[in-house]
Amino acid sequence: MACSATSTTAALISSNPRPRAFPFSPKSHSLPLPNSFTGLRAPLLSRVARSVSLSRSSHPRTSFVVKASSELPLVGNTAPDFEAEAVFDQEFIKVKLSEYIGKKYVILFFYPLDFTFVCPTEITAFSDRYKEFEKLNTEILGVSIDSVFSHLAWVQTDRKSGGLGDLKYPLISDVTKSISKSYGVLIPDQGIALRGLFIIDKEGVIQHSTINNLAIGRSVDETMRTLQALQYVQENPDEVCPAGWKPGEKSMKPDPKLSKDYFAAI
Repeated sequence: MACSATSTTAALISSNPRPRAFPFSPKSHSLPLPNSFTGLRAPLLSRVARSVSLSRSSHPRTSFVVKASSELPLVGNTAPDFEAEAVFDQEFIKVKLSEYIGKKYVILFFYPLDFTFVCPTEITAFSDRYKEFEKLNTEILGVSIDSVFSHLAWVQTDRKSGGLGDLKYPLISDVTKSISKSYGVLIPDQGIALRGLFIIDKEGVIQHSTINNLAIGRSVDETMRTLQALQYVQENPDEVCPAGWKPGEKSMKPDPKLSKDYFAAI
């Protein structure tokens, strides 16, 4: 089992968690382990059809923008907004996604459960690299279906004991599962989220998404590289980034003739 609960997540919280006021008090919860939780998600029998249109203009080098026509979250669509409770700096806070619009890029990632195995390796890896994302004007938000009390207990647990220690970004509580569902990562029969990751630009549009099955951790390096490529093409709309592109490397002109300059150089 790649990511399964090892103990009741309603761990004892310190006597002074410094909670901030919020309009309702979510209940701490214990989540039993589903029998089907084997680290692999069973395939669904049906999928919602999605159509994507690619518009052309008189300037083909600036037309490489996909507009998604589905109501579901998809690259090219506006990210579903949400407001939820979260834990940051060992306090309870409110996080509203739309407050970042016009200000910052956002790395929004989902993970299955607190107090598990693969999850803390990802969460702490993003925290350890937070300053690098901050230099790129990017905020990181982690989300699971656990309560804020579970998040707080996990943050207050030392890393050597399987905890997280202090994090440099908020952990959001999705106890209603509404956020996971709106981003298409909820496993309905298990009530937990797949390892979905979304890069949202400053206009609030999803520009990149990956979804890993439960047993497979994600790469901070690849997330960083993809974010840098996104920012580059947004700053240089007449260029595109080839496979594995990194800052400082040669980009490409999306033109039958001009692209030959790139191919001739490699």
